[in-house]
Amino acid sequence: MVAEWVSCLDKRSADRTGEDLDIIYSRLKDVKAFERFHPLLLQQICYYGYYEDLEKGVTLFRQGDMGTNWYAVLTGSLDVQVSETGTGQYYALSDNIVICTLGVGTAFGESILNDIPRHATVVTGEFCELLRIEQKDFKTIWDRNRQYMEGIITPLTSGLGDMEANPWIRADAGPPPAMMSPSQGSVAPQHHESPETGSPATPLMPTPSEKLAHAGRVVRTVILAKVPQMVRDRKYHLRTYRRCMVGSEMVDWLMDQSALVHTRMQAVGMWQALLEEGVISHVCQEHQFKDKYLFYRFRDDDTGMGSMPSTAEKKECEEELQDTLVMLSQIGPDAMMRMILRKLPHERSVDELEIIYEELLHIKALTHLSNTVKRELASVLKFESHARAGTILFNQGDEGTSWYIILKGSVNVVIYGKGVVCTLHEGDDFGKLALVNDAPRAASIVLREDNCQFLRVDKDDFNRILRDVEANTVRLKEHGQDVLVLEKIPANNHIDSDEHTHFRYSVMAGTPEKMLEHLLETRVDSRWNDEPTVTADTFMEDFLLTHSVFMPCNQLCPALMAYYHAEVRTGPDQELVDYALANKKRVLHMVQQWSRIVGDAFIESKTIKAFLEELCLAVSEDCQTWPELKEDLAALEKLMSSMPEDNSNGDAKPVSTLRKVRSRASISGTLRRLPKELSEEKQTRRRRIKPSDENIFKVYFADHTYSTLRLAISASAEETVQSTAEKLCLGEDLVLCEVKSTGERVVLKESDVSVTTGLSLNGRLFIAPREHLDSLTPLPEQEGPKQSTCATIELMSSREMAYQMTLYDWELFNCVHENELIYHIFGRHKFGKITSNLDLLLRRFNEVQFWVVTEMCLTPQVGKRVQLLRKFIKIAAYCKEYQNLNAFFAIIMGLGNIAVSRLSQTWERLPNKFKRMFAEFESFMDPSRNHRVYRLAMSKLQPPIIPFIPLLMKDMTFTHEGNKTYYDGLVNFEKMHMISSTIRTIRQCGSEPFNFDPPPVVKNIQEVRNYVRSLNVIDNQRTLTQLSHKLEPRRS
Repeated sequence: MVAEWVSCLDKRSADRTGEDLDIIYSRLKDVKAFERFHPLLLQQICYYGYYEDLEKGVTLFRQGDMGTNWYAVLTGSLDVQVSETGTGQYYALSDNIVICTLGVGTAFGESILNDIPRHATVVTGEFCELLRIEQKDFKTIWDRNRQYMEGIITPLTSGLGDMEANPWIRADAGPPPAMMSPSQGSVAPQHHESPETGSPATPLMPTPSEKLAHAGRVVRTVILAKVPQMVRDRKYHLRTYRRCMVGSEMVDWLMDQSALVHTRMQAVGMWQALLEEGVISHVCQEHQFKDKYLFYRFRDDDTGMGSMPSTAEKKECEEELQDTLVMLSQIGPDAMMRMILRKLPHERSVDELEIIYEELLHIKALTHLSNTVKRELASVLKFESHARAGTILFNQGDEGTSWYIILKGSVNVVIYGKGVVCTLHEGDDFGKLALVNDAPRAASIVLREDNCQFLRVDKDDFNRILRDVEANTVRLKEHGQDVLVLEKIPANNHIDSDEHTHFRYSVMAGTPEKMLEHLLETRVDSRWNDEPTVTADTFMEDFLLTHSVFMPCNQLCPALMAYYHAEVRTGPDQELVDYALANKKRVLHMVQQWSRIVGDAFIESKTIKAFLEELCLAVSEDCQTWPELKEDLAALEKLMSSMPEDNSNGDAKPVSTLRKVRSRASISGTLRRLPKELSEEKQTRRRRIKPSDENIFKVYFADHTYSTLRLAISASAEETVQSTAEKLCLGEDLVLCEVKSTGERVVLKESDVSVTTGLSLNGRLFIAPREHLDSLTPLPEQEGPKQSTCATIELMSSREMAYQMTLYDWELFNCVHENELIYHIFGRHKFGKITSNLDLLLRRFNEVQFWVVTEMCLTPQVGKRVQLLRKFIKIAAYCKEYQNLNAFFAIIMGLGNIAVSRLSQTWERLPNKFKRMFAEFESFMDPSRNHRVYRLAMSKLQPPIIPFIPLLMKDMTFTHEGNKTYYDGLVNFEKMHMISSTIRTIRQCGSEPFNFDPPPVVKNIQEVRNYVRSLNVIDNQRTLTQLSHKLEPRRS
C-alpha cells in the first residue's frame, strides 16, 4: 500500500489540493533534512517536489551529463563516482572511483542553477527514496526564496562543487553522514558521522547481537501472551501503522513487570537499549525511544517475520523475563548516554548536558582539565562508533582534525616501520597532539576489536574551547611570577534567560598566601551578617576543608595573625582606620566560619587553640581603639569556651555541639524502643578515637609469645619498637611487621601512625630483627573460626540483624572526620595524623564481606547453605531499605566471592524469588560506567545514608592520582574543588539523624547486637576456596 504523502507527491503540482499539501508538509517537516528550512520555503518544496524511489544499482545521472533535477535523500544512500579517463558518453563504469557516499539528509544537484555539466556519476548503493525538483521549478524557488536558501543551499561553480552535497542539518553539525568533500580526494574516516551513529533513532549495527535479539524475543513473547492488545494496528493522520505499540504504554508495562524498574527514565533507557540494536524501531525511523504517543514495533513485526508464540514459548519466556529485565536494566544507562551523545550538540537539553558532564568527571583522559572545560566539552562532544575490527580511524601523515576518547573497545597505535607500538583502552585518548601542534598525525589508529565507540571533539570546537578558556583566565603576577590564576565563569545558571548574565571569578590555582588573601577580601564580609554579600560558591568551604594539604595550621594561623595586624602606611587617616578595622573583622569572621565548617578538628587542634588565645588577647587590646570589635570578641570567647581541656587520660571535654546532636540522634530508634537498656546503650555508645587516646595492644615475637603495650593511638611504629625494646631489653635493628593470616609479612615504616587500627582483619603485629623476618609465622588464632554459626544466625530475625548492623555502622560512620579521608589518600605519614576511625569503617566493610563467605564455606549441609543464602539476601535487602549501602554492598560482594559463587548445587536450589532479588542487587552494584546505576540511585536518596565507602575512597584516589597537587609552584585548586566535592557527599549522607523505625521487639535483641558487633571471619581467600571445593568438588 502506497503511503498517502507519496500519493500526493505523485500528482502534478497543479493538481495538488490544499489537503494534499498539508499531508506532504506534515510528513516533510519532521524529516531531518528539512528541519532548518523556513516554513514558507518548505511549503514551496511541497508544491514543486516529486517522490522517486530507486532500487540498488540504478544510475541517477552520469559524469558530464547536463543537470535537469535537484535531489534530496530521504532514505538509503548513493555512491558518488568519478572517472579518471573521460566524461559523458565515453565514460566507462569499469574505471570509476567512489569518492564518497551520500546518506540521509544530504542534497545534491545545485549545478542546475548555473547550467554546467555534472562533475560525477551518482549510483544508488541500496534502495533509496528521493525528493526531486525539476530545474525550472528549483530556479523559481531559488529566485523567490534566496534570503531563506543562502547558507543552506549554495550554487557551486567550480571543481566538483556539484557533488559537495550540502547537509540539510545544522551548519555546525560537521560533515554529512558517511561523506567527505570531494576536493579532499580521499575518504577521511575521522570525519565520518556514519548513518548508524548519526541519529539516536537508527541502530548502531546492521543486525542485533545475539543477547539483545534474545531479549527482544522474550519481551515480545510475554507482551503477546499477557497484553496482546498492546501490539495492534493503529491509525494516525489518516495512515495505518501495522502491529505497533505506543511508547508511553511500553514504559507503563515495563514498570509493572519488576520492582527493579524504579523510574520512567530508567524504563526509557531499557527500551532504548533494544532500539539502538534494531530489536525495536520507530515506525518511521525518525525518533529514538521516547515516553510519548509515538509508535514503535519489534523487528520481527517490521520485517513480517513475526508470528504468534506457542504455549511452550510463552511459558519459557515468562520464566526468563526477570533475568532479561535485569540485563536490560544494567545496559539501559549506557544506552541513554549513547542516545544523548548521538544527538546533535545543539539538541541536547540542560539535563542531558549535565549527564554528559557527570560522565566526563570519571574519564581518566580528562582528569587534568578544569570543570569549566569539561562542561564546554559536554556541549560539543560527538559520538562515533565503528562495527568492525581492523577499521583504520586515520592514517599516519593525515591532517589532524579530531581528538578522540575511547568510550568502549580498544585500538592499536601503528607507526610505519615499527608496527603496533601500543594499545589504548577504554578511557584513553588520542589525536590531541596533532590538534595542539597543528601537525600531521604521528601514527595510524586501527580498531583492535568490533563495536568500538568513541567520543570525538572536532578541531574547530577544540580550538574554540582553548581560546575561550584563555580569554576567561585572569593571571595575577608578582615579581614576574604567577601567584593567582582565576577563571571567569557565569554566576547564574540560566545564562540563556533574558536576565543579564553575571560573572564571578573561580580560583584555579595560586600560592597559599595569595589564595588566603583573595578569600579574605572576596568571600568574607567585614560587616558580618547571615546573608552572603558575594554570589555563593564553595571557595571558602573548599579552602578550609583541604588547607591541610597545602597550608597546614602552623602556616595558616600565623598568616591570619599577620593579616589581622596588617596596616596601610599611606592615605587619609580615616581610610587607614577603616582598612585596619576591616582586616581585623575579616579574620574574626573567617575564624567563626572555620570552626563551623571544620567542626571537631578545629576545636581539638592545639595549634588552633594557641592561635585563638593569641588572637583573643589582640582583640581585647584593640577593643579600646575599635569598640566595634566587642561583639566579635564575645563570639571569640564563646568559641574558646568550647575548646577541650587537656587532661591526663586524653579525654576532651566539652564535645562539639554538632557531634553531640548527631550522636544522640544516631540511636534514637533504639532508645525509644528499649527504655530499660537506655543506660547500657548510653555507656557503650562509641565515641570517636582521638590521637591522645590510650591503646592497649599485643606485640608478638617469632616464638608466638607476646608483650602488652600501652601507648597513645598516635604513637608511630618507631615509638612502638622503642617501647618494646626498652621494656624487654631487646637488641637493635628491630622492625615492626604485620603478619597476615596468609603468611604475608608487611614491614611498617617508622613514620606510620595508628598502626593497630590499620591492620588487616586477622593481622597481628610482630617485632623481630630485620634479618629474622623470614621466621615469622601466623598465629593459630589468625586462621579464623572452624565452625559455622549458622544455627545462631537462623534464630535471629533478618530485619533485626540488618537494623543492629546499621546502628553499629552508623556509629562508625559518624566517628569519621572528613580530614581522615585526606590523610588516608595523601598519606597519613606526611601529616603525622591518625586515620583510626576511617580505618575501622573500611575494616568493617571487609569484615562483613568475609563474614558472609566464611559462614557459607563452613556450613557442610547443602540445605543449610541454601537457608543461609536466603538469610543473607534478606539481610542485604533490609540493609538497603535502611540505606546502609556499605553493608549492602559488603554482603552482595561476599555472595559474589568465587568461593560462594561456585557453589552451583546451593544456588540451583535457591528459590526463584531470591534468585531474582540477588540479580537485582547485582545490577544495582554494576561497576560499569563508574558505578552509574549506584550513583543515580544515591542521588535520589535522602539522608541518613551510609554510603559505599570503598567507592568514595576510589573517587578521591582517582582525583589525587590523576591530578597534580602543584603546577609551576602553584596549588592546583581545581583538585581541591574535586576532593571537597567528595567530602560534601559524605557530609550530606550524615547530615540527618538515623531515624528509621525499628523492627518489632524480639527477645534476643542484646544477643543480636553483640553478635553483629563481633564477627569472626576467615580472611584467607585460599583457605575459603579450599573449603568451598570440599563442600562441592569441581564437576568433571
